[in-house]
Amino acid sequence: MNVNFFVEDMLFFKYIGCATAAKTLYKALLQDRSVDVSYNAMSSTFDVVHYHTFGPLALSNEKMNRGCSVLTAHSTPRINEDNVAFHNVVNSLYPKIYRSFDHIITISEICQQEIEAMVPGVPTTLIPNGVDRGIFSHDRQKAQEFREAHGIGDDARVVLTVAQQTPRKGIYDVMELSLQVPDLLWVWVGGFPYGMGSKDYFKIQQMKKKCGENMLFTGFVPDIVAAYSAADIFFMPSYAETFGLVNLEALSCGLPVVAREIPEFREIFGENLAYFGNVDEAARQITDDGALRALAAAARAFTAQFDIRRIAQQHRALYSELVEP
Repeated sequence: MNVNFFVEDMLFFKYIGCATAAKTLYKALLQDRSVDVSYNAMSSTFDVVHYHTFGPLALSNEKMNRGCSVLTAHSTPRINEDNVAFHNVVNSLYPKIYRSFDHIITISEICQQEIEAMVPGVPTTLIPNGVDRGIFSHDRQKAQEFREAHGIGDDARVVLTVAQQTPRKGIYDVMELSLQVPDLLWVWVGGFPYGMGSKDYFKIQQMKKKCGENMLFTGFVPDIVAAYSAADIFFMPSYAETFGLVNLEALSCGLPVVAREIPEFREIFGENLAYFGNVDEAARQITDDGALRALAAAARAFTAQFDIRRIAQQHRALYSELVEP
């Protein structure tokens, strides 16, 4: 069985979670001898082409593809709101595009409900995202290097967020919290992958200038494990997700995670996160050292069920079903 991964991992796509998830899965499948897996090959002879983006290159490839076309629904219309300035235009394209695929992989129950409501009749299978626990683990040396590179002292207590700088990701709440809890260093890794097409681009740029010295925006970093390793707490204030891969990565690195209480996170992570509903609750959770220590102690073990090798096996089984029903 030969499978082609098609991922538009250039331009802004390289900075968003779908490319990370796709590459992690691809590398795991390379170790499986029962699957001959390629990456962005242009041949039309594959049994399965697994798409992780649906930009113009992917859709052009889909037209020439003679095998089974599979799309992982990393994105749904709901998560474009408060994320991109032109979300109404983008969202109007989803139903037609998603109907063009033979099978859709959803990554959470809520994601599956959205897809089934949007394109009823298109077959779906729920397979969650996975994490490479061999890569995503605490690294003391990388932690020190990250802190030195960004002028962070050894005694600083770092609260890390990894996300696009958009309202959906909760950037305004982090800015407010940096003022409310000034003895913590708030580090935001990630930028504007959509450039000026990002929601509130100019407003956010202006507000960042007014932040204090305890708020650090690094932009894109080449080694995200270094950022996780340098942090003491991971904070995820997003208002909407299809999965929340960064939470999984942070847990795998042994970090306690404080996150907004949204259904997606409750479904996937259960009681393994500390949840908040508003900024005041977030401030209490982020300073509850006892609760954070307990979460950190159990964090990495929880991620074993999402080990990328297990997730790769689920994908391989699905490919086999689609090729040999």
